[in-house]
Amino acid sequence: QVQLVESGGGLVQAGGSLTLSCVVSGTTASIGAMRWYRQAPGKQRDLVASITRGGTTNYVESVKGRFTISRDNAKNTVYLQMNSLKPEDTAVYYCNVVMVLTAGYLEHWGQGTLVTVSS
Repeated sequence: QVQLVESGGGLVQAGGSLTLSCVVSGTTASIGAMRWYRQAPGKQRDLVASITRGGTTNYVESVKGRFTISRDNAKNTVYLQMNSLKPEDTAVYYCNVVMVLTAGYLEHWGQGTLVTVSS
């Protein structure tokens, strides 16, 4: 059974940094795109950053220059380095991965990790 375990969330002051990690286990399938989403209270879940297996990255405009997504394919792990954090970055952050199967693709989600940025 595929499991995504996130870690690294917490409380930080504005201007601080956090690094989120998401480890994928329970599968021998190839992992395609890996993404981080976030959901602030009362709002929809939005894509923050994505990275392809080959390392191509994309970011939502609001985090460009502050967040860095990276992955370690050997460890089935994706990271989100978050610098210069702002109160508006407060949200539950979710890891999302796309498994490449013989019959197609399948997405999996982590349980989420809370990031709180105080002003």
